[in-house]
Amino acid sequence: MRSQTMYKNILASLTLLALTMTAPHIQSQEVDKLILPDGFSIEIYANVRNARQMSLGDDGTVYVGTRSRAGGRIFAIPDANRDGKADEVITITSGLKRPSGLTYHNGDLYIGAISRIYKISNIENSYRNKPDPEVIFSNLPDKTHHGWKFLEFGPDGLLYIPIGAPCNICEPEEEFATLNTLDINNPELGITKYAMGIRNTVGFDWDPKTDDLWFTDNGGDGLGDEMPADELNHAPKSGLHFGYPYIHQGDTQDPNYGTEKKAEDYIAPAQKLAPHAGAIGMAFYKGDMFPSKYKNNIIIAEHGSWNRTDEAGHTGHMLTFVTIQNGKAVSYEPFITGFLQNNKAWGRPSDILELKDGSLLIADDEANAIYRLTYSE
Repeated sequence: MRSQTMYKNILASLTLLALTMTAPHIQSQEVDKLILPDGFSIEIYANVRNARQMSLGDDGTVYVGTRSRAGGRIFAIPDANRDGKADEVITITSGLKRPSGLTYHNGDLYIGAISRIYKISNIENSYRNKPDPEVIFSNLPDKTHHGWKFLEFGPDGLLYIPIGAPCNICEPEEEFATLNTLDINNPELGITKYAMGIRNTVGFDWDPKTDDLWFTDNGGDGLGDEMPADELNHAPKSGLHFGYPYIHQGDTQDPNYGTEKKAEDYIAPAQKLAPHAGAIGMAFYKGDMFPSKYKNNIIIAEHGSWNRTDEAGHTGHMLTFVTIQNGKAVSYEPFITGFLQNNKAWGRPSDILELKDGSLLIADDEANAIYRLTYSE
């Protein structure tokens, strides 16, 4: 039995080593293809396989989740000398089921896998020691279709957890297509629905001026190249329904589930985004490094389309910028482009994270990289 256990441990270690060694590293000449606004610069911050959600620790360490191709690992990326480049990439733990979502909170790291929420206490002093994550909540669906997580703590101190629709377009059970909250101090009380009618949100943040929640949502497939639009939604209070699966993009009935529904009975998107753009990670920019137009407005990582026809071409594969005024989206424009070359993607942005100096990290799960975006006049 002991030899079998040792064999399994060796095999697991070799598997992780193979994953690391076979992960292609992005080259600087690829990054040079990115098109930036005047004054901005971008460089490779770290090579990280299948990088998804990122979170920042108090000491400047960046924590990174992964979705599918990284052996269920989460990573720590310290920058002890604060030179704007990763010192190293450290595997904290492995073997979790698509641990794409994570968030740092009060010294601890919370990790969202498909059906469980984990916690690693005192993460800044333990991530080098391969800590075992503690399960704090396990009563989430085990469906992998749209089951990957994105986690954030809200201004109310609650942990926000999405449960995506377990399908493309269907009428799922009530627990699906929702955004929920969990009181981490009383997890035995279970989750509480905050919003409904959300096909698949993989990014949300709160307006720093109002504490209102904003989130992205991915529109359904199979309804054409040009519809439905992805969505940026505004949820200033709980209990709102955003239409899925009955109404798409705020104004279009689903041909199977929405023929007897009225669009006005549901909350329309604050901003229609490009159809099939794969809008996922998003955040309000709160720093002072970038020009003032970006302050307190939204930057979105559009992961990119995958099934539009060749004639229509891809959408997304870029960062976009949305201006917010008085609780309304008033403009939507490209911010960083160039991940597509001749309609072929060499990169797919998956999340963004603001660092303490106001620079911005951009995760790319296609190029297995994290970039750092800076600005200088």
